[in-house]
Amino acid sequence: MRKLIIRSFILAVILAFGIVAGGFIALQKGALDLEEIRGYVPSKGTMVYADDDSFIGEFKIDKGEYVSLSIVPEHLIKAIVAVEDARFWLHKGLDYIAILRAVSRDIAAGRIKEGGSTITQQLAKVVFLTPERTFVRKLKEAMLAFRLENNMTKEEILELYINKIYFGHGAYGIGMASKAYFGKPVSDINLAEAALLCGLVKAPSRHSPYRNLEKAKLRQDIVLSRMFKEGYISEKQRKEASEEPLYLSSLRYEHKEPNYFLEYVRKYLEDKYGEEMIYNGGFKVYTTLDGKTQEAAEQALREGLRRLDKRQGFRGPMGNREIDVEKEMKESSVSGKVKMNPGDLMTATVLSVSASTAVVKTRGVTGKLMLSDAKWAGKITDSKGNAVKEFAKLSLTDILKPGDTIHVRVKNIKDDTPLFALDQEPLVQGAVVAIESSTGYLRAIVGGYDFSRSEFNRAVFARRQAGSVFKPFIYAAAMENGYTPASIIVDEPVIYPDEELEDWEPDNYDDKYHGATRLREALTRSRNIVTVKLLEDVGVGNVIKFARSLGIRGPFPRNLTLALGSLSVSPVEITSAFSVFAREGVRMTPIGVKYIIDSEGNIIENNEPEGRRVINSQTAFLATSMLEDVVKKGTGWRAKAIKGSVAGKTGTTNENRDAWFLGYTRELVAGVWVGFDDMLTLGEDETGSKAAAPIWVSFMEKALSSSYPFRDESLQFNMPDGIVTAVIDPLTGLLATNETEKMVEFFKEGSVPVEYSTESFRKMVMRQKKELSRIVKPKEDEE
Repeated sequence: MRKLIIRSFILAVILAFGIVAGGFIALQKGALDLEEIRGYVPSKGTMVYADDDSFIGEFKIDKGEYVSLSIVPEHLIKAIVAVEDARFWLHKGLDYIAILRAVSRDIAAGRIKEGGSTITQQLAKVVFLTPERTFVRKLKEAMLAFRLENNMTKEEILELYINKIYFGHGAYGIGMASKAYFGKPVSDINLAEAALLCGLVKAPSRHSPYRNLEKAKLRQDIVLSRMFKEGYISEKQRKEASEEPLYLSSLRYEHKEPNYFLEYVRKYLEDKYGEEMIYNGGFKVYTTLDGKTQEAAEQALREGLRRLDKRQGFRGPMGNREIDVEKEMKESSVSGKVKMNPGDLMTATVLSVSASTAVVKTRGVTGKLMLSDAKWAGKITDSKGNAVKEFAKLSLTDILKPGDTIHVRVKNIKDDTPLFALDQEPLVQGAVVAIESSTGYLRAIVGGYDFSRSEFNRAVFARRQAGSVFKPFIYAAAMENGYTPASIIVDEPVIYPDEELEDWEPDNYDDKYHGATRLREALTRSRNIVTVKLLEDVGVGNVIKFARSLGIRGPFPRNLTLALGSLSVSPVEITSAFSVFAREGVRMTPIGVKYIIDSEGNIIENNEPEGRRVINSQTAFLATSMLEDVVKKGTGWRAKAIKGSVAGKTGTTNENRDAWFLGYTRELVAGVWVGFDDMLTLGEDETGSKAAAPIWVSFMEKALSSSYPFRDESLQFNMPDGIVTAVIDPLTGLLATNETEKMVEFFKEGSVPVEYSTESFRKMVMRQKKELSRIVKPKEDEE
């Protein structure tokens, strides 16, 4: 048997050298030119900056953050060499000793157990070759390694290598890895941290400290041992580094790039200049993004979607595995520490659970989860939100058992022990758009809950039914066509016959009829029937023309369902349209890119704020005035939390598939949309007021205080010339007398009612209201 192994080994060596020699000759023509390899540098991509000129991102072919070898600590360089290629400084691309050692071990094991690739070979594979495992590719890899060694210095090879390799969790290159895992630049990485990072290269997923801190620590010890073996560190240094606690960064959301805004900019550039210029043109793009506003939008949307998701119920643990509780507890006390901050989201394993307390472990650290921080999970649902079970009196043992994998959020840290709250990743999605009304600048774009989970930018590309947020455009179009906020339309049963389909009988959200209704009141209460009748009178075509002038592209349904918002719009589109009201009838072209500088320093694009009057200022003011009442007295009441003048409108579509809130102050216009990508219902009570408005309020509170700290909250929306006031009877919309109720209403000059409200007319209106209020029908249409 021993003779057979020796013969096989010799034969394998001969074959290996023969294949390599023959391959060099056969593959010479297909190889890259020497100059192409020698002159390889990262592609010059596009740099993107915020409105304050701070760097926010880059579009480039090469992933990661390129760092010079000169700023990389010496112990990190030694660590990567020790664990990946101990003879790196001695060989010329191929390490024959390592190859022979690997072949002999593979033969002894009877399988491929060990590889002999050098750092140079790995670089050739990562940069120049496809990942398939074939003899041809291995030959090309070996040949390229020789060429790299002959045309680049060892330092150049190593610099390119540490910037190209993958470290897991989306981190390409050592620069990005040091920030992702430890939240600091590579120049500040110590020996223990360097050993952990370099240990990831072989298998980033398997050795990730975020998935299994124990395995990551074992791999770190291997790196330190090899450094000691190579004489790079002393035994004392090895032991101290091995025992040093690892303060890992909170990986979740640590990368602060405004990815959805960047995706909007990337698509803009791609459409205008093409991919080649984006990734190789060396552009500098200066955008309208406000960093604080963007951060406020991202935070408000995430928190709002989490609240909504919890209201729907607990979908149960993500999985379960067998665990040795005693071993897990012991390892958690010696396996290192994680830097935790209140609010951080983590994946944890349940070690033990009682009725009121669970002990959980995450990233090598144990903590407690109390029943009070899991009360929301008393309703169990499936992946589609359907209720499966509900507990009248919840116990943690009802929903958790040892070995369960769950999401937890850090509540606080007490005596070095973290206290967690039960959490889960929401399935529901959303979007936030913010536009500065005075300039048209896009200040924030958030197109989903988490860019790493879904890159689809719903703020820009999702087209969803508008629901009641389209109603203000119908009422504003009516103001352009002779109506006033005091105009009366009777809210009553109405049927529209259809020869092909079933007759259409619209109804109000509250399933009631309210008789004679002023337009201001109808918009404030979002009355469907009044809106349908108003659309019928103004004309579908006229309303479509009006909406298009404000920037809504369509396509539009050319029927009366348009009154209930049956058209589909994107959040950025309808937010921009609302900004016309905020800007007193002037449509500001939405701007995301201010100017672009090419690689030679020339300004090749410059976008200044540009406005065009599309409706008269009186119409815009009347629309704003009515939308202020939506906030003060109607469905948008939550927005009263924002100090100063606020106008807004809620929207909810059929079966609660979409929830909207569009609103504005003098400074900022913002739109929020919430819904499922697959059009599932949000839940029976999840209207625009409940699901979307709280997100809008949370966002505006932070955005206004941080980006507009000196705003004058006492200022009202500007009342233009041509607007007058009159005292009217709120019941009839006619001029008030001493015998009637009174309210002040705004009118365009020349449109003030000339008739006075009479007692007989008032009695007739009240009698009609009473009769109609008795009619109740089954709920069919939503707000």
